[in-house]
Amino acid sequence: MLMDKEVEKREEEVVDDVQQEKYLTFRVGDEDYGIAIEYISEIVGLHKITPVPDVPPYVKGVINLRGKIIPVVDMRLRLGMPERQYDERTCIIVVNIEGDLLGLIVDRVNEVTDIAQNQIEPPPAGEEELGGMVRGLGKVGDGVKILLDVHKIMK
Repeated sequence: MLMDKEVEKREEEVVDDVQQEKYLTFRVGDEDYGIAIEYISEIVGLHKITPVPDVPPYVKGVINLRGKIIPVVDMRLRLGMPERQYDERTCIIVVNIEGDLLGLIVDRVNEVTDIAQNQIEPPPAGEEELGGMVRGLGKVGDGVKILLDVHKIMK
């Protein structure tokens, strides 16, 4: 029995190592963003959003996803961009933040990308305007992915 627990622990460590440098990338406006894959629960199409009173403007409301009520944030509004009409590429990324689910409405999902720790620069000065959401800037080829801290999206 002890041996099974040791094997299980090692398997978890391997999964953690594999996921450590992977980010789900997505587009909002003209920029590409990324969230560490370890927080991604699933990606779903748009659902009927029920508005909730007395919430920040970027919180569009809640969705019922297989019996779970999940608040949804329009990332355009959260990032200070103008609102736009949703289209067939608009989707909801469901993230799991320490057991709490949160839906992020994005313009489109791109891909899962490997970004090594040594390819991540600290956030630029003045980023505090976004509530400290930017965790870093990931260099991918000739491009840059803005890496977000999911813990700070609702703050």
